[in-house]
Amino acid sequence: MAKTTNPFTKHDRRFMAMALGLARRGLGNAWPNPAVGCVLVRPDLEGCREGGGRVVGRGWTQPGGRPHAETEALARAGELARGATAYVTLEPCCHTGQTGPCTDALIAAGIRRAVIAVTDPDDRVAEQGIAALEKAGITVDQGLDEPRAREINAGYFTRAAKGRPMVLLKAASSLDGRIAAAGGDSKWVTSDAARARGHLMRAQSDAILVGIGTVLADDPELTCRLPGMEASSPARVVLDTHLKTPPTGKLAASAKDIPLWVVTVPDASPEAAESLEKAGAQVVRVAAGDNGRPDPAAVLATLARAGITRLLIEGGGTVAATFLKAGLVDRLAWFHAPVVVGSDGVPAVAPLSVVTMSDALRFERLSMELVGDDILEILAVRPRPA
Repeated sequence: MAKTTNPFTKHDRRFMAMALGLARRGLGNAWPNPAVGCVLVRPDLEGCREGGGRVVGRGWTQPGGRPHAETEALARAGELARGATAYVTLEPCCHTGQTGPCTDALIAAGIRRAVIAVTDPDDRVAEQGIAALEKAGITVDQGLDEPRAREINAGYFTRAAKGRPMVLLKAASSLDGRIAAAGGDSKWVTSDAARARGHLMRAQSDAILVGIGTVLADDPELTCRLPGMEASSPARVVLDTHLKTPPTGKLAASAKDIPLWVVTVPDASPEAAESLEKAGAQVVRVAAGDNGRPDPAAVLATLARAGITRLLIEGGGTVAATFLKAGLVDRLAWFHAPVVVGSDGVPAVAPLSVVTMSDALRFERLSMELVGDDILEILAVRPRPA
């Protein structure tokens, strides 16, 4: 991205921080579009105690990806948008889809300046939105808080670059890496606070993926059950080679309200598929891998085509190992509970065929914090040396 030749002011930084905060509100429900925030400021009007002008409009990407952040902010600002500076976390679109170009709306509203955090990787935009604004005489400054803007839309950038969603693998285990006791009991390994954080991760994800083993063992809902955030539940994805997902289970019971995609292989039972589809599920067939199960790369490519940008994998151990071995996990969110289960417990990750330590998967620790009685580590996968 071309950087501005003008230094950003403290007011620019404050208003962009406000726009980034608004963008986060769209996480998990803006797909297939990116989560964008926009703040409109009239520098010639008094309003903010800290100075820099008056905020006349705010907006963020609405559920389903539209309306866009810019048009939301412009609608709130009305005539006060004329002469304003637009702080936008992602380059405004300049193409016509289900809505008109945001660049046209900004130009028509009389915006004088645009401060843009990061350019859009979509080939239909990709600096063309900036060019359209500049052609209309709008001053454009780029690159303010670009790293934070990229982080918010890491899934969107991953899909654009790799053709798959960003994958966050979540695990909640004992100190010795067990997610359940020898008899299969897993309620509960971690604290109430850790489980609440897990539900927040669900709310900020486009989709959540588990294996059929988890479905049969727990009969989960895979929804967000935080008070006031129930509508932020992600699409549910089940890897199910033999279509054993119960059409009378909790997942199917809510399938008409919250998407349920049961991913299987081409030769799975048509009768079982029909039963699930009658219950409201969508049966998705993808190519099988060498083990006869849905190929993980094909699963992710299919989800990306459906618009998914952020995928949360919750398990269990076989699914975790499948995506780790395939090199398809971008980050880990690992909750460590202060409890020891023993080697006869259920491991968080199934065998990875690591023979020597040089074969082990390596991670970079991004953060660590205490959540209730548990420790949460966020880690990024460290690429293997070529």
